[in-house]
Amino acid sequence: MSCIKTIRERGLKLTLQRQLIVDAIHSTQEHLTSNQIIAYVQERMPGVNKSTVYRTLQLLEETGCICKSELGGQPIYYHNEEGHHHHLICGKCGRTIDCKDDIFRQFEKMIEDRYGFQTTFNHMVINGLCTKCKRLS
Repeated sequence: MSCIKTIRERGLKLTLQRQLIVDAIHSTQEHLTSNQIIAYVQERMPGVNKSTVYRTLQLLEETGCICKSELGGQPIYYHNEEGHHHHLICGKCGRTIDCKDDIFRQFEKMIEDRYGFQTTFNHMVINGLCTKCKRLS
């Protein structure tokens, strides 16, 4: 698990609480809310304070181990950083569609060719209308 390696390489302590939080996020391909992560951790280690989970989530995000998704008015979600992907969010019904990273490769190249700027599209949220809502408009 690359998060564990990153934590150790940065000289940070790998506490049992941190291990459980990493396990929660890496145990699924789903996006988890902080409340879901807290429930996972507290089920395995009762008494863990919510603030410990929040601080660890912030630390994991800062080290690049996890990604925080703020999807326009929805709860904040966390997911592992392996296999970058992006989100398409319908501004009408709120539907979220995962979008694979490869769709942006040509766009990244265009930006680098035109501006000499190397992008880091790790995680993007793109707003618009889904097919269903577009038809109803």
